[in-house]
Amino acid sequence: MLDLRSLEYVEVEELVLGLGGKKYRAKQIYNYLARGCTSIDDMLQLPQDFREKLKEEAYICKTDIYRKFESKVDSTRKYLIELEDGNLIETVLMIYKNGPSVCISTQVGCRMGCKFCASTVDGLIRNLTPGEILGQLITVQKDLGERVANIVIMGSGEPFDNYNNLIKFLKVVHEEQGMQLGYRHITVSTCGLVPKIKELQAWNIPINLAISLHQVDQAKREKIMPIARTYSVEEVVAAGKEYAEFTKRRVTYEYALIEDVTDSLEEAHKLGKMLKGSLSMVNLIPINPIKENSFKKPNIFRIKAFQTVLLNYHVITTVRRELGADINGACGQLRRDVIRKEQR
Repeated sequence: MLDLRSLEYVEVEELVLGLGGKKYRAKQIYNYLARGCTSIDDMLQLPQDFREKLKEEAYICKTDIYRKFESKVDSTRKYLIELEDGNLIETVLMIYKNGPSVCISTQVGCRMGCKFCASTVDGLIRNLTPGEILGQLITVQKDLGERVANIVIMGSGEPFDNYNNLIKFLKVVHEEQGMQLGYRHITVSTCGLVPKIKELQAWNIPINLAISLHQVDQAKREKIMPIARTYSVEEVVAAGKEYAEFTKRRVTYEYALIEDVTDSLEEAHKLGKMLKGSLSMVNLIPINPIKENSFKKPNIFRIKAFQTVLLNYHVITTVRRELGADINGACGQLRRDVIRKEQR
């Protein structure tokens, strides 16, 4: 059967016409989906006999709120979203001055193996469909009661490891008849799958790109990010610079600060020299410790010293605000904790 949330508008039109319906029914269906409708039976503008035909060919994928956690220190909400097969994924709502942003997942688990990330501890379970990626946005937006301004595809999973479903999602969420979210309001993060960065560039749309760099020394990066054995630091940064030059969109380099691992001033100078003069910015991320390793967050003085070095190279540098710290804000932590507790 077809998942309606995974279909582009033209595909819904084809489905409607194939069922003997009028073409305008596709717009009604798309509007229902954008408003958060979870059942074809609730699409009351459609004639009942047509709804019955539609149910024989299509369904709406499940992305229900399994649990919701609201931070007591800021306005962050973290959702555990339950899928049709019972798998759980994490989605995070963050409130900024320019409006609500949602951080969404693209996979159940992850196979990239980054040593500091809880999402990858149990490996990859499966990819999400375009409809399941979209469903997170729809579910959170419905719970919030207002339109989301920005999407960050930076939750569990490597988006480019689920590339075809990612691209289908980007097309669907941008549809004029549906969510109408502008590409400039979407950021896609990758740990550095160079060929996919080039494929996204060739698509020639103004999507914001974020690259999880986290280390500039090749040998050291290989130890904490296995993907570096396939694509070197130089290849990844070169792909980022090319993407920025082609799209005219500033590329963000995510850099996790881990005490005595990635936070030395020597590393800061290397990074500054590497990015100086390029259309880029660095987002420093003081690490969220997880149970599976002994990594520690540097103190504020080391963080500020690292930032100062980069600023001296005229590289725009921010330090990520810690949001939702009291609700297991790091990717994968909450899901794993809840699953473990319920298994016990």
